[in-house]
Amino acid sequence: MAKKKAKEIELDLSSNWDYAPSMESTGHIQLKKKYDLFIGGKFVKPKSGVYFDTINPATEEVLAQVAEANEADVDAAVKAARKAYDTVWSKLSGKERGKYIYRIARLIQERAREFSVIESLDGGKTIRESRDIDIPLAAAHFFYYAGWADKLDYAFPNRNPQSIGVAGQITPWNFPMLMIAWKIAPALATGNTVVLKPAETTSLTALKLAELFQDAGLPDGVVNIVTGYGQTGSHIVNHPDVDKIAFTGSTGVGKLIMKSIANTNKKSTMELGGKAANIIMEDAPLDQAVEGVINGIFFNQGHVCCAGSRLFIQESVYDIVMRKLKDRMQALVVGNPLDKNTDIGAINSKKQLDTIKKYIKIGKEEGAEIYQPNCTLPKKGYWIPPTLFTNVAQSSTIVKEEIFGPVLAIQTFRTVDEVISKANNTPYGLSAGVWSDKGSKVFNLTSQMRAGVVWGNTYNKFDPTSPFGGYKESGHGREGGLQGLEAYLKFNA
Repeated sequence: MAKKKAKEIELDLSSNWDYAPSMESTGHIQLKKKYDLFIGGKFVKPKSGVYFDTINPATEEVLAQVAEANEADVDAAVKAARKAYDTVWSKLSGKERGKYIYRIARLIQERAREFSVIESLDGGKTIRESRDIDIPLAAAHFFYYAGWADKLDYAFPNRNPQSIGVAGQITPWNFPMLMIAWKIAPALATGNTVVLKPAETTSLTALKLAELFQDAGLPDGVVNIVTGYGQTGSHIVNHPDVDKIAFTGSTGVGKLIMKSIANTNKKSTMELGGKAANIIMEDAPLDQAVEGVINGIFFNQGHVCCAGSRLFIQESVYDIVMRKLKDRMQALVVGNPLDKNTDIGAINSKKQLDTIKKYIKIGKEEGAEIYQPNCTLPKKGYWIPPTLFTNVAQSSTIVKEEIFGPVLAIQTFRTVDEVISKANNTPYGLSAGVWSDKGSKVFNLTSQMRAGVVWGNTYNKFDPTSPFGGYKESGHGREGGLQGLEAYLKFNA
């Protein structure tokens, strides 16, 4: 009898188990079929009359139509922002501004579930990431900067901080709601008004936020939202009555923006591309490190400028780390972003999917060894399995260039000096990670890494009190913390 039970248990353990679907409902969200521009506190039709589709990358179904703003629309938005700045917002006390920002934060919290679902539908990221990270962090940034609105003289003593005026802000598709919060919250806290252009593929949460601004009673024109493609952003950048440009996106576009404003008095902050190094030392907590690697490149589909897309493993632990990493990758679930079991959602767009496939092809052609776990991808939508490459060199294309997808390039090292040299051998300087059991070793490495943010024994952790940003070709300026306020102020000592 005992033998029979043992055999039954053995058979059970050898079976392939699938999680039962655990779908997040969409019945509670409200999406319009068509969204206009948000200018002067009201939704207005685009002067061109042109709309474009925004689609669900997991199903390729159209979610809504979104207005495309032309130069006249942008001009109207800037004029509305200037009027609100001159007549209302700059005249309010910091205490009163803080009340509005706090109210926005509370409303985001109250509607967090709706925002999370829309973020996953429109962007392809998993509901776990939208629900547990993006939307709570967006609310946290509004809360944080609401608290600073009436304390600017304490934040910058003896410097007489003053608002700049109208801020033009352009946000990316990888963290739509969070990047908006990073930019709008400090701008409002410091007394500026805003013209925002969200990414064309992920505009819906920005437009839902516009509805929330109306509900919060935010004065008309304080925040204006114009949707569209790159040309719409160019109109904002080149508008003569915009005083500050805040951009998060590719290094190539960032360079074009800097050239456009080079002969003007416009202030700017740029958070651009990255090719982050994640370093595992031989004394690191290996299971924790492997999970950090997975979190740094795969859970977010690699759609993060600070993604740990280069992994350096000390030779003495290379074999065991690779075994653990491949085992963990095999357990990842790729599929419907609204399923709470899903680890890796859809790629944001067909264009981005084609880019990722191009780099994977290049990696193979250059002689790198590829590993992808066995997984069944959905037939519709834009999907790529988690991918890692070994046998790569510093000169490999997939090591040098930003892919912006779930693709990891792995190298080995023997000494600390060697890995520092390899990690810093990149035109980017946004972020990095170090894994070691010894704090002294972590501090030694982090002090020599040429990156704006370096995580120790963790990865992709954000907090509104901590500044974030890079240097070299990863941009300039900081968002978050006191530094995020400074970017929207001028000082008359």
